[in-house]
Amino acid sequence: MIDIDDLRRLLAERKPATAVILGSGLGAVADALEDPLVVNYADINGFPQTTVTGHAGQMIAGRLGASEVLCLKGRFHLYEGHRPQTIAEVVNALKDIGIRRLIVTNAAGSLNPDFAPGSLMLIKDHINFCGQNPLVGANDDRVGPRFPDMSNAYNADLRRRMLAVADKAGIALKEGVYLMVLGPNFETAAEIKAFRLLGADAVGMSTVPEVIAAVHAGLNVLGLSAITNFGTGMQKTPLSHEETIANAKKASDNLARLIINFIKENPDG
Repeated sequence: MIDIDDLRRLLAERKPATAVILGSGLGAVADALEDPLVVNYADINGFPQTTVTGHAGQMIAGRLGASEVLCLKGRFHLYEGHRPQTIAEVVNALKDIGIRRLIVTNAAGSLNPDFAPGSLMLIKDHINFCGQNPLVGANDDRVGPRFPDMSNAYNADLRRRMLAVADKAGIALKEGVYLMVLGPNFETAAEIKAFRLLGADAVGMSTVPEVIAAVHAGLNVLGLSAITNFGTGMQKTPLSHEETIANAKKASDNLARLIINFIKENPDG
């Protein structure tokens, strides 16, 4: 077993400044890393474990162009029983390792007819509808302020750069608002109607706790959703996790291209 200090020593020569959290079926970015160093979550002392299909449970360090990158192939969902504070502890550990920029990805259901299954959405803002927050409890002033400002949670400059990368690559990318629910059930048709009225463009069961913790810790955040289905009531077929994985695979090639090109063209953390 290794601890965070051991992990820091393993990464001492690489010094990754960018971390990428990969959602369901979205591991292609990690597969593109050169000279990979793979550490299983199970081998990190005290590190939470992921139990969801499509989440490998691996931390992979490697090189993309001139950048050293750390990929988390699998995340931790509140519906698995993890405390939201556990997610903050993981993000803070990334900061301790030297991460300054966090790219979060997820598989999400569309609430907007303009975002069809298989497409990508650049997250410009979020709605926390899960009823939980990773910052509840005593604040560590060494990490961040008691009341962090969320007006630029999804960094506007990073979004501008990502839109330019997408345009250059010929990949359709529109900005939208992501809404998080607790899960693990898919939403009802009435809930989908309510979320659309609130102004959300996509819905999912992750990402928001990571972003809140990252903003609190002073990291710059970029978020992308792979749209896997239309919300309940917007399509005729029942929703399933298998559909999520299948449509995530359709979007994963474009998502991987975007992230890889973005990091290569913007190597600074």
